[in-house]
Amino acid sequence: MFIILRHPIFRRLLLSHILALLGTGLATIALGFVAFDLAGDRSGSVLGTVLAIKMLCFMVVAPVAAAVLVRVSPRAVLVGSDVLRAGVAVVLPFVSDVWHVYALIVVLHVASAVFTPTFQAAVPRVLPDDRDYGNALALSRLAYDVEALVSPMLTGILLLLVPAQHLFFGTALGFAASAALLASLALPKALPSDSHNEPFMKRLTLGSRLLFTTPALRGIFALQLAVAGSGSFAMVQTVAMVRGPLGADEAAVAFALGAMGAGSICGALSAPRLVTRLGTRRVLLFGGVLVSLPPFGIPLALSHSGTPGLALLAALWFALGIGYSGVLTPIGQVIRATVPEPELPAVFAAQFSLAHGWWLVCYPLAGWLGALTSLGVAAVALAGLSLAATVAASFIWPHVTATDPVRNDGRMTEDAHL
Repeated sequence: MFIILRHPIFRRLLLSHILALLGTGLATIALGFVAFDLAGDRSGSVLGTVLAIKMLCFMVVAPVAAAVLVRVSPRAVLVGSDVLRAGVAVVLPFVSDVWHVYALIVVLHVASAVFTPTFQAAVPRVLPDDRDYGNALALSRLAYDVEALVSPMLTGILLLLVPAQHLFFGTALGFAASAALLASLALPKALPSDSHNEPFMKRLTLGSRLLFTTPALRGIFALQLAVAGSGSFAMVQTVAMVRGPLGADEAAVAFALGAMGAGSICGALSAPRLVTRLGTRRVLLFGGVLVSLPPFGIPLALSHSGTPGLALLAALWFALGIGYSGVLTPIGQVIRATVPEPELPAVFAAQFSLAHGWWLVCYPLAGWLGALTSLGVAAVALAGLSLAATVAASFIWPHVTATDPVRNDGRMTEDAHL
């Protein structure tokens, strides 16, 4: 898999992606300190609002940007997004009111909502071979998981040297370095398409129309709900489970979430080989099942306090992490195989936007179900939602060659485009 790093353009693209992710990770942690300084006991509500703003920006901005920037070169879009994010990071240490934070966070996440789908659409054009692209997707997924582990450690080291608010300058450096790398790349220009001359509203809805009229893409959209259902419960309620019924400390929380991260890394590393052997559809549906089942075991884990319960929770979250990457890693291959190349930016933007819509629904659902019923009931309910979404995907995406774009030898089928 790592042989793909010999490709010079992708190697620098991936490095810019990692630098931007580290910058975002530092900013997320630093925002917690800023929120506490500005709001004190109300810092949780500030951070909750920031997360809601993030999701709304991702949902609204990505398809609009794809329609507006349709003729702009991908390199210009990526560099501009990084420069804008670096500028926001430089200003954040000097905010003096909560509304300043909200305003700057809107700008930061608008830039991120433009950057990510553009990056996702650029990679398949840089790597025409589908097996290379599958390996690239695995490394990109791996970058997210490694960032989740590295950012807290890097933050701890930096806090020994500088005040908390100065973390934003590290964020700015990450975005600036990413912009410099991208500016030096010769990325393919935006391809002409008949849709580029259509009215704005048709361009705006192009990605979602393709997403909902293509069986394979409807299937992965349903699988995104499976990921959001179980994943949101893990993200929202792990602290409550570990500190409450299991009676463990903060280190145990890190252990449980680390198990999920380790599973996700294993899933990302395994995905390319499994796709080559089994095809994308089987791997994605298996990932959907694997991401859905672990929360069903939460009532059993919560019935055992202390080490036994924590060990079972970690095992469940490890399996959930494998399924999480098993779904998210190969999605790009399905999009590439079923969508004409000029329309890739629009579909990646639509998929990015609508997938975050599932999380916007599932995050509060996981929180309120846990508060109104019990953690065990909430876990089973969200697991049931995920499993239902996976079953729906298996029917929405019929098992025919044309909708499974990767054969056993890893090459595109001749009739992969629908």
